[in-house]
Amino acid sequence: MSMPKELLAGVVRTDRTMSDGRTIRYYDTAGQSRVALDQRPAEPQPAIGELRLDSLVNEWVAMAPHRQGRVFLPPKELCPLCPTVGELLTEIPDSTYEVVVFDNRAPSLRSPAEGWELPALHGPETPNAPAAGKCEVVCFTSEHGNSLGDLSERQVRTVLEAWRDRTRELSQVDFIEQIFPFENRGEEVGVTLSHPHGQIYAYSYLPSRVERMLAAARDYKSKTGRVLFDDLVLREIKDEVRIVAQNEHWIAFTPFAARYPFEIHVAPRVPVADLTELSPTVCDAFAPVALEVLKRLDGVFGIQMAYIAAWHQAPVRQGRDVLRLHWQITSVRRAPGKLKYLAGSEAAMGAFIMDMRPEQSAEQLRNVVLEK
Repeated sequence: MSMPKELLAGVVRTDRTMSDGRTIRYYDTAGQSRVALDQRPAEPQPAIGELRLDSLVNEWVAMAPHRQGRVFLPPKELCPLCPTVGELLTEIPDSTYEVVVFDNRAPSLRSPAEGWELPALHGPETPNAPAAGKCEVVCFTSEHGNSLGDLSERQVRTVLEAWRDRTRELSQVDFIEQIFPFENRGEEVGVTLSHPHGQIYAYSYLPSRVERMLAAARDYKSKTGRVLFDDLVLREIKDEVRIVAQNEHWIAFTPFAARYPFEIHVAPRVPVADLTELSPTVCDAFAPVALEVLKRLDGVFGIQMAYIAAWHQAPVRQGRDVLRLHWQITSVRRAPGKLKYLAGSEAAMGAFIMDMRPEQSAEQLRNVVLEK
């Protein structure tokens, strides 16, 4: 066990080693001592997968066949993300926890052998490569069955500190280029465990959306001398009609060209490249806006909305002067009993079509009456 590490907001991180050699990190605020041992028998970890290039669009695809057999929607009494209690030996050895982060048991990406390099692109002649990267699970609370929006402000602040800490540490890994914390909520978007949790993917390459965002931001900077995302936020502040929630340090809005029935971007008013650059004051102001946004989303139809909540950050080693941190929440729910499926135009061509104006969904979100 490593020495506890003090972070902001009274959060202390303690690392332990799991029975199979993976690391689990506890993030606590009440002086807990983490000494519980993982009592499960050691199991071999899966071999690293491979990266193959789709040379038609120059995009890397990770092949991870070992994930086919992972746990799928187990009952609560067998949830692997609940604390270990009695005979239920889970991923978390302790009998309680606040927030934990541990290496994924069936990762799409994992640490490669020393000296790994991403191959240069040469069309169909591009060689395959080991699927280098890191995949981690972030458990938001030991309480089963809820999601991020059900937590207290104190607990959300601890989750944010865990995201920041992992971004900081993963940025020091030489083969990591992009760090992506996210939460999937709801079976409609592919959730396989109902415990409140998210994940962190740390890629050894730039995913295609990041590459497109970087190209657009650099082009805009070269033509105007300004940062694209900063100007987008200024337009939202000026137009007002798409703002969903805000406070002194954060603003949440439906983007001008939203692709989903309900899409919300949450951004700090003082722009930064990634989570590690947020000031303590801005960090403390995140939870109230985050919880308001998620409660408004659930309040639109009075049902839990399936969503993907994704942190967009600047890459680790490039574009940090032009890409900005923001939290993007997208929901496929367009009405009670109706989902927006990615049909031919969206799935095959990437050409999205919206059935409602973003201003309409922003108004629906604003009109939700929140409980005091």
